[in-house]
Amino acid sequence: MKTANSTPSTALIVLAYATVYIVWGSTYFFIQKALSGLPPFFIGAFRFVASGLIMLMWSILQGDKVFSLKAIKPAIVTGLLLLFVGNGVVIWVEQFLPSAMVAIMVSSAPLWFVLLDQPKWAQNFSNKSTIIGLLIGFAGVILLFSEKIMASMGSLNSSRDLFAMVLVVLGSMSWAGGSLYSKYNAGSDSATVNSTWQMFAAGVAFTPGIFLTGELEALDLASVPASVWGAVVYLIVFGSIIGYSAYVWLLKVQPATKVSTYAYVNPVVAVLLGIFFANESISLLQIAGLVVILGSVLLINLHQYRKPKVLAGNAA
Repeated sequence: MKTANSTPSTALIVLAYATVYIVWGSTYFFIQKALSGLPPFFIGAFRFVASGLIMLMWSILQGDKVFSLKAIKPAIVTGLLLLFVGNGVVIWVEQFLPSAMVAIMVSSAPLWFVLLDQPKWAQNFSNKSTIIGLLIGFAGVILLFSEKIMASMGSLNSSRDLFAMVLVVLGSMSWAGGSLYSKYNAGSDSATVNSTWQMFAAGVAFTPGIFLTGELEALDLASVPASVWGAVVYLIVFGSIIGYSAYVWLLKVQPATKVSTYAYVNPVVAVLLGIFFANESISLLQIAGLVVILGSVLLINLHQYRKPKVLAGNAA
């Protein structure tokens, strides 16, 4: 996944989508697991600095041109928008909001992709299957989690949690904006280099929060359970290095609206993981939500399956 200059193989694109769909679908659980023993700003700083260091070593071993201002400047902007604001909001609000509610609000991201992707407005808004698919997908996510949301509504703190919900929406907008900025302003042809500096930017941005919020004084690393550290390691290796790098690469080689379908599929994966590994049950309403979501993803990609029309003058 080094460059986007040559046409990538279909197998590589499918693998990247599968990685983003499946790996990121599991991160909601691991973020909550990490929060059970570590504070949010520390998690963000540790996760992204560690990921950045590993990616930096890998980039150097590959012979990439890492220390280039052309690559670093846009990566800092992207890292702040995506990982510090977009992902940071998710980490912070999961202290208060149910993960199901967060998943629903994060799934508004594909809609922001369409609204903010000005260079593709003519293409996106003229493609009815894409627009309808995005709206149906969002409705499917609401169906998927409607029962959990209704069950948790009574436990919400109105003022605090309303503020948290607004933050999630703003975080989704920031994620979409940062993704589009990365697509159109990548400073390096190497997705690895771009990801490296984006992670460093986010890690550095999270660090002051550790001191400003008093996390450092209350932090006792020796008492943190091994399961919590395991969750952090998972977020570093799979969520950041593997999943995020695949996402950055996909943004370079695929339309942003298609890449954004991860926000619909991730909740599906999260629910299925709960069924298979946590002995959770699934209702008919949830099954309906799963079917609607998967149908919306097919609808968004419908034009790929249509045979192109052959013009009379070009017929062989």
